[in-house]
Amino acid sequence: MVGRYLLRRWLVRERAHGRCMRRVIVVGDDTTVGELHRQLARHQYHGMQVVGVCVPPQRDGRNSVDGIEVVGTFDTITRAVIDVAADTVAILPCPELSSAMLRRLVWSLESTGTDIIVAGALLDVAGPRTSLRPIDGLPMLHLDHAELAGSRWMIKRFFFDVFSASLLLILLSPLLLAVALAIRVTSSGPAFFRQTRVGKDGENFTILKLRTMYLDAESRLGELAALNEHDGLLFKIRHDPRVTPLGRWLRRFSIDELPQLFNVVAGQMSLVGPRPPLPSEVAEYPDDLMRRLVVKPGVTGLWQVSGRADLSWEDSMRLDLRYVENWSLTLDLVVLLRTVTAVVRSAGAY
Repeated sequence: MVGRYLLRRWLVRERAHGRCMRRVIVVGDDTTVGELHRQLARHQYHGMQVVGVCVPPQRDGRNSVDGIEVVGTFDTITRAVIDVAADTVAILPCPELSSAMLRRLVWSLESTGTDIIVAGALLDVAGPRTSLRPIDGLPMLHLDHAELAGSRWMIKRFFFDVFSASLLLILLSPLLLAVALAIRVTSSGPAFFRQTRVGKDGENFTILKLRTMYLDAESRLGELAALNEHDGLLFKIRHDPRVTPLGRWLRRFSIDELPQLFNVVAGQMSLVGPRPPLPSEVAEYPDDLMRRLVVKPGVTGLWQVSGRADLSWEDSMRLDLRYVENWSLTLDLVVLLRTVTAVVRSAGAY
């Protein structure tokens, strides 16, 4: 296990520098090609580099799609694979590509040793929710509904949340007390910060944190709006002048988040889940993002262990939606373990 972990870390570093990448030709129309290209470009650790696009014959004549060179059409895919030395062909949903054409393409690529990937139209839905079931020789992708209730959620609530959060509060109570006293001594104001957040099913609750800012932080927000370094609805400044010196240290190691364990015990939050949003953020949500509110927000989650404030708004929301769609007890355990390394690295914590 240690050897596999070290090899994976080495491979991720190599791919971050553009090495050890698979050369991929994407087959599809403009919309699907651009979406896949942006996904793979954002996450190079998957090891796929798009080197060309093959488009439907009737749409030929362009030099590029989403900045990627057009290297052929559906009729010349095999030739294009040889020309650009590709080792993988990713086929996306496209009405112009019939099952007969796809079958002939697979046959023609057999001699080249090229890997073939047939991508579905669904994004961020994978794992136990999907299964391949052949019907009369036709492979059908079966999609189960997301499990948002039942016995596993009871285990999550009573073992992961109530028991684990209570135990952590007992073990960390000396640290919380010491930090609370340090906050009172080093800056005027209460040790704890309370703020309204939106929880499961859109219910408001009061989140509890250790105070890391000066008392006039909210009133100074307007004058600092132009310095916002984050896109979307979040407001983040890497060197926020409203944060106290002690607060910077607390944020670096996420110690200011520990009082949220009280929210977990109270049933307002979970140890793992989407980031708890502000009411002003939820008011701006498009319909799709309301899906985040079908589960309790978490002290930690995929967003927090994947870079936190360093992520774009689109990426952070996508990760929260991915958690909702693919939730499992195993995923919760993995996120909790990754939280430890994320806190040590302090990536995106400011």
